[in-house]
Amino acid sequence: MVQLLAQVTGDLEALTTVGKGLVIGLAAIGPGIGLGILIGKSVEAMARQPEYAGQVRTTMFIGIGLIEALALFGIAFSFII
Repeated sequence: MVQLLAQVTGDLEALTTVGKGLVIGLAAIGPGIGLGILIGKSVEAMARQPEYAGQVRTTMFIGIGLIEALALFGIAFSFII
């Protein structure tokens, strides 16, 4: 499929650049949404149950690390392309 598009457009390097941009862009959108939901719900949980704020915060930071790993995978895949 890529070879066919390269023949139509005449430039495989341009298609590779577009692919890299799409990978990085899509890899940033998902974690951004995930972080917004995670942090918002964590703040809500801490406001409702202040005595469990330490446990919620610990779990939130573990979740942040896992979500950020997805963005790093996307950046790594863009270099592979």
